[in-house]
Amino acid sequence: MNIVYKPIGIIHSPFKDIKGMPIQPSRSDGTGGTVEIFPEFVKGLADLEGFSHITLLYYFHKTSGFSLTVTPFLDTRKRGVFSTRAPRRPNPIGLSIVRLTGIEKGVLKIENIDVLDQTPLIDIKPHVPEFDHPPADRIGWLAQAEKNMHIKRSDDRFE
Repeated sequence: MNIVYKPIGIIHSPFKDIKGMPIQPSRSDGTGGTVEIFPEFVKGLADLEGFSHITLLYYFHKTSGFSLTVTPFLDTRKRGVFSTRAPRRPNPIGLSIVRLTGIEKGVLKIENIDVLDQTPLIDIKPHVPEFDHPPADRIGWLAQAEKNMHIKRSDDRFE
């Protein structure tokens, strides 16, 4: 089986270097960015402006290889990669839920971006809280790291 994805656009953010970036959109403090949609996909943006938030699926283009165990930003112990959101994964796909503040000529204006500048965009999905926000009764090893989530930034461990 051969799976091939074609980028539909490019994410632009103020983050030119992985080190120091927010590690999740909820820790981005309103940081603005844009998403440039390639012309052949602009028609697919119809009706998206009615949503306050969107989910961006993107390719971690600055990471190479993968590890099945990683030390995540919020911990000092190695964890199974699938219990983390670390970028060094077998299929380096990331996701971020961001605020959509406008659409103009194929460019999405967004807030709460936590993505490296020039990141290839794979897909966009509307965020629907009823579908996308089930209550969690446990968050695994992250329960111990919750107190540091609001201050932690990325470093270069996944370059």
